[in-house]
Amino acid sequence: MRRQQLPVSAMIKQHIKEYSSIYLFVFVLFLMGVIFGAIIVNSMNLSQKEDLYYYLNRFFGQVAEGKVASAADMFHQSFFHNLKYLGLMWILGISIIGLPVILVMLFIKGMVVGFTVGFLVNQLGLKGFLLSFVTVLPQNILLIPAFIIMCSVAISFSLKIIRQLFVKKSSTLEAPLTLFMRYASVFVFIGVIAVLASGFEAYASPFLMKNIVEFVSK
Repeated sequence: MRRQQLPVSAMIKQHIKEYSSIYLFVFVLFLMGVIFGAIIVNSMNLSQKEDLYYYLNRFFGQVAEGKVASAADMFHQSFFHNLKYLGLMWILGISIIGLPVILVMLFIKGMVVGFTVGFLVNQLGLKGFLLSFVTVLPQNILLIPAFIIMCSVAISFSLKIIRQLFVKKSSTLEAPLTLFMRYASVFVFIGVIAVLASGFEAYASPFLMKNIVEFVSK
């Protein structure tokens, strides 16, 4: 007997309820990456901090003078970077054996965010917090959930495939093609989020950054 198709909203609620432990684990793993990135900043010696701060000041100077890449170039660079990262997660979810790599990638993403914000705040105090608020936070409000969702869905997809391979045929099992189409639709949705985040990073962040850099330089 054919199973009744649930509405999309009901499917999403059912998925989150079924895999809530995975989402919690992934979120905690990302948070640990953020904390570890901040700890790395505090463990750096004075020479390393001075070197990074020198390059940071040079970048600030280029931003203040308007010597930055065009918005279109920044958009393409940001979008394809995020898409490749998310796409690799998606492919590793299909491979099943790539699950540990997905977790490592998410941890590294969290570590980069934590290190960036931590270094700016460590070196510039309140001004660094304001700078990270307009340059790091806005696009990551979209990207962080996108990475967490992609990682969680990739893990749940792999678990379902493992179940398909090792559990005997049952009426509760979904067809592999149906599973794959849903998995692909999630990646399309995540791709749309990446477009929005890259658009903000390319077209809005430089303007906000320039104003904050001028404030920081005072």
